[in-house]
Amino acid sequence: MENKLKHLDFLQLVITRMNVNSFLLKGWTVTLVSALFAFAAKDANIKYVIITYISTPLFWFLDGYYLSLERQYRELYNVVRKKDEADIDFDLNARKYNKGKNSWLPCTFSVTLCVFYGTLIFITLLIMFYIN
Repeated sequence: MENKLKHLDFLQLVITRMNVNSFLLKGWTVTLVSALFAFAAKDANIKYVIITYISTPLFWFLDGYYLSLERQYRELYNVVRKKDEADIDFDLNARKYNKGKNSWLPCTFSVTLCVFYGTLIFITLLIMFYIN
């Protein structure tokens, strides 16, 4: 049982790392957008707001990638959880679970990411019209 628990610990660490990366991306996105809004308001320059239309989707797509990896490793975790002790091989390759809802595009357009990044893009649009 010790090998199985160790394998599950390894997988849990990978899942946690993907979750932390996603959280940090959201923090960096909000920080960058806020800073660009401050520069745009200070200088009354719309170019700063336009930069958010480039950076926000890039962060969104990268966040979707991390969510995809996290879901793939959760699938692998569930498979390992059901394995017998003798079948534990410490395999951390989760690529075979990169299909359906775990692939990059569905994860990028998941409800949580659409609400978060869609709200940022909508607020950027409002501020762009307010500055003009």
